[in-house]
Amino acid sequence: MLAWVASSIAAAGLACVAYGVAIERHAYRLVRREIAILPADGPATLSVLHLSDLHFPAKDERKTRFLASLPKADVTVVTGDFLAGSDGIETAVAALRANRGRIASWFVLGSNDYFEPRFVNPLRYLVAGRAGRPRRARRGRPRDLVSRLEADGWRDLTNVHDEVDLDGLRVELLGLDDAHIRRHDLRLAPRRSPKEFGIAVMHSPDSAPEAVACDYRFVVAGHTHGGQVRLPIAGALVTNSDLPRSLVSGLIRMGDAFVHVSPGLGTGKYAPFRFLCPPEATLLELRQAQR
Repeated sequence: MLAWVASSIAAAGLACVAYGVAIERHAYRLVRREIAILPADGPATLSVLHLSDLHFPAKDERKTRFLASLPKADVTVVTGDFLAGSDGIETAVAALRANRGRIASWFVLGSNDYFEPRFVNPLRYLVAGRAGRPRRARRGRPRDLVSRLEADGWRDLTNVHDEVDLDGLRVELLGLDDAHIRRHDLRLAPRRSPKEFGIAVMHSPDSAPEAVACDYRFVVAGHTHGGQVRLPIAGALVTNSDLPRSLVSGLIRMGDAFVHVSPGLGTGKYAPFRFLCPPEATLLELRQAQR
């Protein structure tokens, strides 16, 4: 009897892994969310296409076709981890050409854009504090990625503080490098023009509380993959983040601010599966707040 139960559990587990590898990791979807947050003295609406954690290999026709099918947005922002390896640079840049925003196209980098991924024991992520520790890794081609994206009309917001105009909306803009590998510079975070609408862009959501505390009203991040593997009731098993598991993905209210953590469109090179956590692109429709 025990042997039958054990074999049944093992078979169910293998079936779930096979489903995650063969089906769900390619089950791309577009999710639309409305956020009443814009000030009254700007445009009535502003659409933001949020993409993250694409993890492009050298070739990925299905993901490329999905990106080409997405609607145009006023602003497109990619919150890092474009690559599954540096051999995916040309593919990622070409695939994203169709997704540039009407007004602005922004990005920050993630750890997989700086370093070539390597195999890590998945159990490492179940041990508190282990996943984010620095470890030796082979350098990728981040400068090549950035230069190609910039040549295509994208703006690098990696550790940037600036003021921009989006169709008449004055924005104080903060971009942060990847907090997961401790490259973010929070000295840039304090507001200089607090009357302007504040937007913060980052790879890891670990910097979101500091951005919200500095009065950035709209924050976008990625990195967590939504947990990548979720279970009924329990939710995400790991998040690779210092934030609570309940903040692993989706639209989160923090005080007067909205934080959107994207579940991303890709998977780690050495963990090519998803379970109950489909890959997602998100169209965030910002509109004026009710008075």
